[in-house]
Amino acid sequence: MQGRELRRKLRCGERVYGSLVIAVSPAWPGVAKTAGMDFAFIDTEHVPLDRAQLSWMCHAFEANDVVPVVRVSDPDPYKASKMLDGGARGIITPYIETPEQLANMIGAIKYRPIKGAKLTGALNGSKPLDADLQTYVNNFNIDNIAIANIESVPALEALDEILDVEGLDAVLIGPHDLSVSLGVPEQYENSKYIDAVDTIITKARAKGIGAGNHFAYTDVFEHEVRWGKMGANLIVHAADVIVFRNGMRDDLNRIKAALGDLDVNPDQELENINI
Repeated sequence: MQGRELRRKLRCGERVYGSLVIAVSPAWPGVAKTAGMDFAFIDTEHVPLDRAQLSWMCHAFEANDVVPVVRVSDPDPYKASKMLDGGARGIITPYIETPEQLANMIGAIKYRPIKGAKLTGALNGSKPLDADLQTYVNNFNIDNIAIANIESVPALEALDEILDVEGLDAVLIGPHDLSVSLGVPEQYENSKYIDAVDTIITKARAKGIGAGNHFAYTDVFEHEVRWGKMGANLIVHAADVIVFRNGMRDDLNRIKAALGDLDVNPDQELENINI
């Protein structure tokens, strides 16, 4: 899948599936493809990856028809540009709280290689691009995808204005940070958290913008299905390290139990932890 197809699906309400990936094994992009992933969420906000590693990962995933989507460390347009130069097709901007922050990121993602005063004029409408240059920019960035992390109370309060920023393709909820900002840390069954997620997904989809939630906590299946049926179509399931940990833990517990080295029920579900 190319970036333009992923973006089209997000805007049209079709579901796309992926997971957070931190493994740098050369076998991983092919595994992701055979697992049915449409995109790989590569995080540089919380995961220590250098530019060379990240660029290699992006090109390898794209070669396997898995769209590389990178979260930058902060809402810095120049960092977004570097990620795109390295092969990223989508950019996730963390902790967006104002439409101005997002507009600057859209400039880096959708108006490359324009910068400086010319970019400012194009973004605020004071000096629109000539037709030929606008066509060039559109084609140059045809596979680029702009995604905003919504993960705080100020972002919720400014949600309508954020969703109105031209060029935004999807919003992604950050469950942990959002729950903390709401004053109900990691209480994912709390009505304040659930109502906030409902609001974000409903408003985004009403404007033809993709919406999703990064599920990396306990009992994710019911939540993924619930919000998927509500309209969430950016499905970010867990992370490779979580899936490995859970699968390996369960397998080893069954072996240990069979050999008498485990006192608990091997079928007992053990609590997940956030990465």
